[in-house]
Amino acid sequence: MKLFVASISSLVLSTALFSAPTQCDELYYGNEAPDILNAKLLPKTKELCYNSFALMHSGISRTPLWSAEHLTKEGLRHKSKRTNDFHPEEQLSADERAELADYAKSGYDRGHMAPAADMGNKQAQHECFTLANMVPQDAKNNRGVWSAIEGATRRLTSQKGELFVITGPIFSGSQIKRIGGRILVPTKLYKAIYDPSSGQGGAYLVTNAPGNDYEVVSISQLEQMSGLKLFPAMAPSARENSMDLPDPQEHRGDSYNNITNKDIIYLIEKLLKRIF
Repeated sequence: MKLFVASISSLVLSTALFSAPTQCDELYYGNEAPDILNAKLLPKTKELCYNSFALMHSGISRTPLWSAEHLTKEGLRHKSKRTNDFHPEEQLSADERAELADYAKSGYDRGHMAPAADMGNKQAQHECFTLANMVPQDAKNNRGVWSAIEGATRRLTSQKGELFVITGPIFSGSQIKRIGGRILVPTKLYKAIYDPSSGQGGAYLVTNAPGNDYEVVSISQLEQMSGLKLFPAMAPSARENSMDLPDPQEHRGDSYNNITNKDIIYLIEKLLKRIF
């Protein structure tokens, strides 16, 4: 597992090591997927294209390196019932994919990178529950500040008309945890946003742990941490300064402790496990 544990900042190169053309049309800004700058992220990567999102999967971490969406105001008007049908990704080999058993009794949520609430039809809803779109995520983080960030991103999309969004994990430090003996647990999570109407971008950044804290960072800052060039077609000058991103707390009342749909689903799942 030493592929992921070295300091990210010392591994970012000035030129891309991997920038193959994407096969996932209309999901990336300028139709350009992120460039992989960190050599240690390259092994066993595979691009997967879905109805409403795309991802780059790592057979080392058995998680996505990123999931990408092109969100539009019109697209978010379409709502689809959450399916909750988590499933292993059959497009990946058994030794490189996550299994449901890996997450069982791990203490971590199966945290969506491309969220279910963004999916506007039955097919997209089913696809987003592939374990290829999941990372082991702290439960309180997933249902609290992270859920609020997802909601804030949808509201911003409705204001701006469209956004390009890349969501992913960061693995840093020398003590990366694993679940099921196979799945690496991210130390941080990010949601990077590009607004084509203004040419500006920015990102939310959270630690994968309990708590309500988050940061807003520039695309350049996030690239240094992630080892990825997230929006290759973005103007270099815009990478250095973050756009104004909405405070996720604004629509969460005075606390993140308000019950959410994710909380309800989690409680129902626990109850069913006890019954059956």
